[in-house]
Amino acid sequence: LINSAKCSIFFIDEDQRVTLKDVGTKAAIRAFAAARGAVVEEYALTSQFRCAGSDGYLAWVDDVLQIKATANGSLEDIPFDFQVFDDPEEMHAAIEAKNGANRARVVAGYCWPWNSKKDSKQIDVVIGDYQRQWNLDQDGSLWITAPHSVQQVGCIHTCQGLEVDYIGVIIGPDLVMDGEQLATRPRARDRHDKTMKGFVKMSKEQPAEAARQADMIIKNTYRTLMTRGMKGCYVYATDAKLAAYLRSRGKQTQSA
Repeated sequence: LINSAKCSIFFIDEDQRVTLKDVGTKAAIRAFAAARGAVVEEYALTSQFRCAGSDGYLAWVDDVLQIKATANGSLEDIPFDFQVFDDPEEMHAAIEAKNGANRARVVAGYCWPWNSKKDSKQIDVVIGDYQRQWNLDQDGSLWITAPHSVQQVGCIHTCQGLEVDYIGVIIGPDLVMDGEQLATRPRARDRHDKTMKGFVKMSKEQPAEAARQADMIIKNTYRTLMTRGMKGCYVYATDAKLAAYLRSRGKQTQSA
């Protein structure tokens, strides 16, 4: 990619990796450029047209997920429909109700096994009475436009770079509240989740670094999922304390 004397590369402030195998950090690109005598010009985006252009909501997500401290401590006066639900079925139903223009979908952290991969009749995401299938290979990158996929659950593997009007997010047991701090639980991810491939080996050889990277990847994953909606984001968290925390940080509560 860097093959000239001068190259411009655009970054946003924080590391956006969502898998252990992702490459392209600032340090790596600087080193690659320096070895080839290239000049790197670095810029920070001042705004982006995501979530209806609401930089306030994006900054709030960074702050609430404890990725980066910002001045956006609440969603007051931010024109974005954020709601926290106590029941995943109710949240999913609310998203289906917003799907009149086929622009609403549900996604989740990859914390449940892909049972339907081998048997299409099997259920994947099970939370009490809530039972849905993953949509991981039936539609591929077209899952966001396939009419039937609103009944299923997408994940980080099928929604990066894609947007809808309303997104429903199921936060699994890989992200919980521990006192006043968010805590990540990488072993709560399904063992076949490729985003964490290599974590077990790294945790034995470099436990502190493995924990740091896992924390970043899990938080960045939910940042990505929570910013797929242009008009609104509805959330259900398996951890009740996390749900209470998110509700306290937002301006709205569960709809009737």
